[in-house]
Order: sequence, then C-alpha cells, then structure tokens
Amino acid sequence: MNKNRLEAFSDGVMAIIITIMVLELKMPHSAEWSALKELLPIFLSYIISFIYVGIYWNNHHHLLHATKHISAGIMWSNHVLLFFLSLVPFGTAWMGENHFAKNTVILYAVLLLMCGVAYSILQRMISSCHIAEPHLLKAMERTKIKGYFSLISYTAAIPLAYVNPYISCAIFVLVAVAWFIPDKNIEKALKE
Repeated sequence: MNKNRLEAFSDGVMAIIITIMVLELKMPHSAEWSALKELLPIFLSYIISFIYVGIYWNNHHHLLHATKHISAGIMWSNHVLLFFLSLVPFGTAWMGENHFAKNTVILYAVLLLMCGVAYSILQRMISSCHIAEPHLLKAMERTKIKGYFSLISYTAAIPLAYVNPYISCAIFVLVAVAWFIPDKNIEKALKE
C-alpha cells in the first residue's frame, strides 16, 4: 500500500491538534500587563504541548520517509498514535487553566506516556513490515534507547507529581529537549 495518504492524513490531524490548542488561548479582558500574568500558566502549557506535537510531527515525518510501504497494522497503530495526540489539547487546557495542579500534571504525564507507547508500537509495526530492509531495522534499533528513556521518564513523572508537580514538568521539558532535534539515525541508515 502507498504511504502518501497516511502521511497526508497524519499531517492534517497534527495541524488540527495545534489549531485546537491555540484556540484555547483566550484574550485577556483587560489591557493591563497584569492580565497577561494571569494567563502565564495557560501559555506555558501551550508552549510545551506545541513543542511536543512538533517533535512528534518531525519524528513521524522521518519515520514515514524511511517507510517503503504500509500495512493495515501500520495504519491502525498510526491511528492509535493520532488518537492519543488528539487528547493533548484537553490535557494542555486542563493543566494550564488549573496552574499545573497535581491531578492535571498526572493526566498530562499519562497522555505523554500513551503517546510514547503508541509511537513505539508504530515503530515496531513498521519494523515488522520491513524485515528485508536491514538499514531501516538498524536505524529503528538505534532510536530505542531514547524511546525507552522517554517512557521511563513519563512513568516516573506520574508518582513524582504527588511529590511536586513542577518536578514532573521539569521531566517533560527534559524529554522534549532530548527529542528536540529529530533523530538522524534513520537518515544515516538509509544513506549507508
């Protein structure tokens, strides 16, 4: 099967996710600088979520660029990833509106964990569909360490939010920094 429709659909869904998040940014009812200060938690949660959706789009792009063909398993695992990503605007809004309260940060950590699990499953489905592509398999193997680091970090962020939600937020930022630059292993492996 051709991958072009999958790429186009995924790009559209991620664009809508970002649009929904930006629409949650409400105008202050006052022209005073202090009105912007009240919106700071909402804006900060938007920034981190925008970066995360951008990271997923970048890495998803690299992953599908390396993919030669798709299967039903790849399509369904891609839908699962998009489903969890589509919940990010809800988690973002709840966390921002409630100034990073414990339960909101826990939900956000769970959403990031589920996105990470779904992305890992998508990678595995692509790998199983490309067994005859040793360079691609080698690239996927190289990215696993960063993937495991992310999953462990999101899992740790859940109980740490009970201690202090800002510790969990620091973990979110740390993982985002680790993924900020798209993984070049896929590109390198395909050039070999």
